[in-house]
Amino acid sequence: MINQELLNILRVISPEEKALLEGCTTIQRGIYMDADSDVIDAKKLLDSGRLITIRPHTRFAHFPEHSHNYVEVVYMCRGSTTQIANGNQIVLHEGEILFFGQGSRQEILPAGENDIAVNFIILPQFFDKILEMLDEDKTPLRNFIVDSLGNSTGNTNCLYFQVADVLPVQNLIENLIWTLIKGTSPNRRSICQTTMGLLFMQLLNYTDRLVSDSTEEAAIVKVLRYIEENYRTGTLIEIADTLHYDLCWLSREIKRRTGQNYKELLQEKRLTQAAYFLKHTSLRVEEVGGAVGYSNLSYFHRIFQKKYGTTPKKYRDNQ
Repeated sequence: MINQELLNILRVISPEEKALLEGCTTIQRGIYMDADSDVIDAKKLLDSGRLITIRPHTRFAHFPEHSHNYVEVVYMCRGSTTQIANGNQIVLHEGEILFFGQGSRQEILPAGENDIAVNFIILPQFFDKILEMLDEDKTPLRNFIVDSLGNSTGNTNCLYFQVADVLPVQNLIENLIWTLIKGTSPNRRSICQTTMGLLFMQLLNYTDRLVSDSTEEAAIVKVLRYIEENYRTGTLIEIADTLHYDLCWLSREIKRRTGQNYKELLQEKRLTQAAYFLKHTSLRVEEVGGAVGYSNLSYFHRIFQKKYGTTPKKYRDNQ
């Protein structure tokens, strides 16, 4: 449960909300966007030089369909809101998180006084430090989730996490809100970036809580999660059978959604895991190859060198 002091700050009726309660029937579009646009502009919400800010969600009014030129993260502090994300209706409950990448379409139905949500407005460059923190774990699943927020095509860029009962996630979100509302430290941006990086690390462990109304997107997340857990021996035939997907359809969808086929995704995960083993364990090189699924040591050496530009042994020696 979010800190009561923060909740009291967030539930205060804003001037825009006061106007709505007094009879105004629409949001004040000038706060968010230009008159002839339906794109919410970060320049209107962020002070010059800032990469991230937070604002309570405006209650009592229907927010028409729109897009953003920034990444938005919606966190439900109390109550619920109904969001329509890329045409799919989502009821966001207390403790849940909804990420909107650039170009995604969003519409919000009216919220009541006790439905308290916060919107994080984040410029893409804010994520640079976060990507550095995640650099060692460049797995297909990580790439899919991070890339979905960075593109501006409107495709696969809404992430809905049902994580209300995951304490580390809740603590990190509350820390972010506290830092942005109450924080006075001169290194506040660095604190926020580090906290957001830790949040992403936690969420990557809970992709089973990632919900999608898109059959295709849900299938890809399941495939990538399967690769994470079964990279040593997993096959496309096995996952298609396990998840009851048509093999040919699944193969085409993987390529369309990720730009890689199943074999390439599997190899990417295996080599990333091999690099991790070389860096953090004392396993011999041939043991590392076997541990990630390669019985042919010569082949393992060849593809590892192609990806990392050096042999497994030299890679370990340079760490």
